[in-house]
Amino acid sequence: MSPKERIKIRGLARLAAWIFGAWGAVVTAKALYDLFLGEPESNLFSPRKWEFVTQAQWLRYGGFELAYGLALLGLAWYCLAFSRLLPETIERPRQEPEFRLFD
Repeated sequence: MSPKERIKIRGLARLAAWIFGAWGAVVTAKALYDLFLGEPESNLFSPRKWEFVTQAQWLRYGGFELAYGLALLGLAWYCLAFSRLLPETIERPRQEPEFRLFD
């Protein structure tokens, strides 16, 4: 067991950026589809379109979805920008655990 341990710091911020970016891209794409091409499923089962969910309600939902997706993409960009300020790795003394299992 070595007296020091190496911890990858920059990779954690980049992993968070990748997760935020991937999910933000999916949500933003779905929001754009909902705003310009999509319609609620209730339109398929109702006698008249836009009877249960009005167009104003649907556009409000699509706008919220778009804002959420863009916020996630902004977080991804911020995590990437912040990761450039972090060191690649840090070294610290290895700490013994406070308790041991099965002793």
